[in-house]
Amino acid sequence: MRVTAIIAAGGAGRRLGAAVPKQLLDVAGQSMLARSVRAFDTHPEVHDIIVALPAELVDDARSRVGEVKSGIVFVAGGTTRQDSVARAFDRVSHATDVVLVHDAARPFVTPGVISRAIAGAAAHGAAIAAIPVTDTVKRVAAGEVIAETLPREAIFLAQTPQAFTRRVLGDAVALGRAGVDATDEAGLAEQAGHPVRIVAGDADNVKITTTADLEAARARESADSHRASRAGIGYDLHRLVPDRALVLGGVTIPSELGALGHSDADAACHAATDAILGAASLGDIGRHFPDSDPQWKGASSIMMLERAAALVAEAGFDIVNVDVVVILERPRIAKFVDQIRAGLAGALGIAPALVSVKGKSNEGVDAVGRGEAIAAQAVALVRGRR
Repeated sequence: MRVTAIIAAGGAGRRLGAAVPKQLLDVAGQSMLARSVRAFDTHPEVHDIIVALPAELVDDARSRVGEVKSGIVFVAGGTTRQDSVARAFDRVSHATDVVLVHDAARPFVTPGVISRAIAGAAAHGAAIAAIPVTDTVKRVAAGEVIAETLPREAIFLAQTPQAFTRRVLGDAVALGRAGVDATDEAGLAEQAGHPVRIVAGDADNVKITTTADLEAARARESADSHRASRAGIGYDLHRLVPDRALVLGGVTIPSELGALGHSDADAACHAATDAILGAASLGDIGRHFPDSDPQWKGASSIMMLERAAALVAEAGFDIVNVDVVVILERPRIAKFVDQIRAGLAGALGIAPALVSVKGKSNEGVDAVGRGEAIAAQAVALVRGRR
């Protein structure tokens, strides 16, 4: 699947009252524009980036964003955001499957949000990052009188990226060029008759619009200790016995012997679970999923990993990547590695490219080497949110 990211950076940001467009303002050593471009350039699922800028910035734009690995194109934006995105869309390759649209003024977008938007568009045609409101919402009529109280559970705050298949975004852009106005591309897609799903956004994925927003962003970035990366390790071992399934990353591997355990004994999942919990200082798998609890009897370890990933997120961390080593004499797992990676990545909520799985032999040494047991080791990296 080919993914192109459009970075909308064509505005002037007059509400900030700065001498330069707001996307060029510094946030802890990097401009908002450079931060936004880097978020997509370093994402393993993004292949191309198109940046819509004020016309006067296009010629020296590359020097403003620094070195990039992806293919990158700079275009002159229009008088409105809608115009800028339309001009950028004209440069999207016909080989592209999914197009992301992101505001450069949201420089703190995380890999997880990007991955969820891509997956949502691939599955449904259109998806946007959004977060639920936590306050009671009132609709006010003339005279500052409350007309009604809106159901809070039905209200979400839209963010970017917004993601679309190329065809859906093409329909939205065409509608905009026909004279229909909307505040974002999702609004145009809706009016073009395409349903738009939401995926989980991030409260830290803020849009910098005012001076207060900019000051708050700079203050958050200065809190380096809170944002430090942290590593965790995990280990798991199970005896191999007849009449049990051999499950790794949620994938059942054809085998005469399977792993013995209280749950489905998925060693790859168990090691990954311990690694992410350890990185976030949340204990281990036994603390959260004890084998003395009957609810975990025969349970899916993928479900346990999903719950552990949710605990890590609640503790204020994003999962950066996970590396798993499966130590098994037989069968060899090489042809199943991509399926195992996909299973682990889905449970972790990150892209498969951020998950590594390797199969190793123990060369005939000890119980694992004799084919009597399976072991797994994992290392996880998490990063504290701003």
